[in-house]
Amino acid sequence: MSFPLSSLSSSADSAVSSAHPLTPYGWDEDWAAAFSPYAEQGLVPGRVVRVDRGRCDVITADGTVRADTAFVVPRDPMRIVCTGDWVALDADGDPRFVRTLLPRRTAFVRSTSSQRSEGQVLATNIDHIAICVSLAVELDLGRVERFLALALSSSEGAALLGDGSGGERQPQPIVVLTKADLVPDAVTLSHLVQDIEAIAPGVQVLPVSSTTGEGLDVFGAIVSGGTSVLLGISGAGKSTLANTLLGQDVMDVRAARDVDGKGRHTTTTRNLLLLPQGGVLIDTPGLRGVGLFDAETGVGEVFSEIEELAEECRFHDCAHEAEPGCAVLGALADGTLPERRLESYRKLIRENQRIVAKTDARVRAEILRDWKRKGAEGRAAMQAKRGRVR
Repeated sequence: MSFPLSSLSSSADSAVSSAHPLTPYGWDEDWAAAFSPYAEQGLVPGRVVRVDRGRCDVITADGTVRADTAFVVPRDPMRIVCTGDWVALDADGDPRFVRTLLPRRTAFVRSTSSQRSEGQVLATNIDHIAICVSLAVELDLGRVERFLALALSSSEGAALLGDGSGGERQPQPIVVLTKADLVPDAVTLSHLVQDIEAIAPGVQVLPVSSTTGEGLDVFGAIVSGGTSVLLGISGAGKSTLANTLLGQDVMDVRAARDVDGKGRHTTTTRNLLLLPQGGVLIDTPGLRGVGLFDAETGVGEVFSEIEELAEECRFHDCAHEAEPGCAVLGALADGTLPERRLESYRKLIRENQRIVAKTDARVRAEILRDWKRKGAEGRAAMQAKRGRVR
């Protein structure tokens, strides 16, 4: 299968491409500027293509190297080295060490399943977020809304790191309906696309089939520009789609169960792969849970029609439960707002408020512990100094 290359290229891009071998992996003038202080220290740039425990594979100008992450092990899980990161690492040595992470432009973050209200970064510095949804099973609209809310909060995901990154770039989400060949007819397929479009305002919805080739030229053209990440539950067809784009079986693929369309985790790590038609692709393991993490902006964009209705409510703090003059409840009563849509909105808003409250409490507790530790260290230093004076 061949894919059209993007015809949109500038002379500046060509100059960068000819000047640096990492350009196919997303290196540009902005990354070069961010890296310049580390070049003076004798370090070299690279992009993380895979992360294992304590080590990672990094693509550099001289090829892929195995690097140790011992010097960049943070207390905050949001700062852990992740596939897609740009890093500064040793020019040589055995082992070579990652010395620092360059500020992230974007980050796809979900909450962990632990009770610590922590975020887990799944991919960084991404331009396109492809939410893969299998048409082999009944559509779960609520799950699509959840993925979209996280995708549309990806610029905030980078800003949460507090390093000055994020906020200026927003990855382009796209809903990819895989296994379109399993839909019995074109009319049914059109209705399924319309169902997704109704809950994804302004987001492209693209049915594709790795079997028939439907939609692959369009999707290939999209991912040929920049970095794209494939997200979805197990059995959504992510690895099959990745193999089709790569033109070879790089990712392991297993059949999904007929009863529910779910598959086992064929992809167990996040891998950054260079596409032959241009661009890079991050394939991720199937996600069992997709918890929100500080996704207020994304929820507001996904449910923009409800947010707009809320502006017309009589009370500015209307909870849309039983208040008089509630425009949201009015739209529910006259049928212009589906009940399922409102319930999904309420669910995601409540979930996001809980995780934000937990996160704020955890951060306050950690700051308090730091103050106590520094205070104890200061008192110990003063006592030691007094002992020496005597």
